[in-house]
Amino acid sequence: MAAVRTGPVSAACLALGLLACGARTPPTHAEASPAPPLVATLVLDASLDVPGASDAPPPADGGSSAVADAPAPPAACPDGMVLVAGDYCPNVRQTCKRWVDPPSSPYPFFRCAEYEPSVCTGTRVPERFCIDKEEYVRPGDPLPLVHQSWTSAGAVCAADGKRLCLESEWQFACEGEDMHPYPYGDGLKRDATACNIDQTKLGKTDALLDLRAPVSAYPGCMSPFGVHDMSGNVEEWATVDKGKAPNRSTMKGAWWLPGKNTCRAATLGHGEIYQGAQVGVRCCEDAR
Repeated sequence: MAAVRTGPVSAACLALGLLACGARTPPTHAEASPAPPLVATLVLDASLDVPGASDAPPPADGGSSAVADAPAPPAACPDGMVLVAGDYCPNVRQTCKRWVDPPSSPYPFFRCAEYEPSVCTGTRVPERFCIDKEEYVRPGDPLPLVHQSWTSAGAVCAADGKRLCLESEWQFACEGEDMHPYPYGDGLKRDATACNIDQTKLGKTDALLDLRAPVSAYPGCMSPFGVHDMSGNVEEWATVDKGKAPNRSTMKGAWWLPGKNTCRAATLGHGEIYQGAQVGVRCCEDAR
């Protein structure tokens, strides 16, 4: 069975009945006229010593024509992507105050109903990158792309001049600088209505019910940076920071099952060629 780190498992785990395994131009001189009062003359004469003084009228808008004609700087990210910038905490302590499932459940300490505020236990590092606002949807398709391996997902991103996100990038885009366990709401309370999570009629291992939702279906499932659907809907591939083949792949966000569905949860161990009916794509790229 695939090794799992604090996250949901693949559809294969369903066979066992598990819930989850996862200054302005100076004034111009006036034409000759009767001498004005002394004070006014002194003010006007002062302009003679101002570098760049000109008798030409200023631009109609009161600004510099050179500035007006200058091209706007390029956007940090292309259309469809969100800029994520700030200080990321690699090591976080997240403590659950109360659990969703009762002690009699097979997984009594798995889904957290409410967390304490997160605490950074390490040194923060600056991050600045672009990430897709939505899970990848092929043009013309109504639902996010699935049946993707880490390898094929990387190829999908590369075709658009992008790459798979590092796990640290994915997590920061999901949780923000406050290190929210959940990307939506106040980030501390679980809300099964905010995102496509906690579906229980999942089907069988070889016939998983397709419960994907269109990317427009859960507008409240939004991270602090404005990235959508980072909890549930489809699981998303990312690359383990400093990972080496064949252990570079991780799945993030979980899918529509009753999994942890938190920003830090991850499913490991399936390998880089695993393709699941619940596994999709989200891409990153360096910011300009």
